[in-house]
Amino acid sequence: MRTRMLALTSAACGAALLGAAALPASASGSASGSAQEPEAYAGVVTAAELLAEVRACSRISKGRYRTDSGSAKATVPVCGTRDAVFWKADMDIDCDGRKTRACNRKTDPYFLPETAFQSSRGEPLDSAALPHVVVPGPSKVWDYRRSGLTGGSVVAVVYRDRVRYGVIGDTGPTGIIGEASYAMAKALGIDPDPSTGGAESGVTYIAFKNSRISPIESRARAQSRGAALAREFVGRS
Repeated sequence: MRTRMLALTSAACGAALLGAAALPASASGSASGSAQEPEAYAGVVTAAELLAEVRACSRISKGRYRTDSGSAKATVPVCGTRDAVFWKADMDIDCDGRKTRACNRKTDPYFLPETAFQSSRGEPLDSAALPHVVVPGPSKVWDYRRSGLTGGSVVAVVYRDRVRYGVIGDTGPTGIIGEASYAMAKALGIDPDPSTGGAESGVTYIAFKNSRISPIESRARAQSRGAALAREFVGRS
């Protein structure tokens, strides 16, 4: 359930994009129609393989993050490897950006019509159609930019036995971590409702360094680049 504080979300503006489907989708914002899981295809990296690579944490953040504004303690560190940055948290739902039937002020009390990163047309990203991840705004705890990340960097998100690829599409409160777009949640089988949905725990975010794709809204590029980076990450290539 989303519990971000509205006052803190101005830096976080909303949502972005990309790929998270079993097979590469077209470079549009529409969701994949495939009913099959990516694990069904030969050569595709599984959730178990990715999780095996992030069992141990070499912390790169100077402190830890809360998962919600009301959390009593900050418990989530940001960890690093040579090729990626990762964290394990919950998932709150980001519905900011382009106004749609799923994402608007009626469905989301925290809705903002902007995102920190924009599409190639200079427009807010569409959280309802484009899977993306929200990173904390730069702070003394951690500055994503110093980790080789930016808007459009490719991210693998793991939940249970599912792996979905997207990009960094928005920034959030500086003290909170664990948020992704409506489309990313839906692709992972998580309730995407911005008011009542999300996952309380069990979500792993793996952001690949120096992996920015363009245009940021291309789901196909996020999927293909993410799949290739995941294979490298687990030592398959």
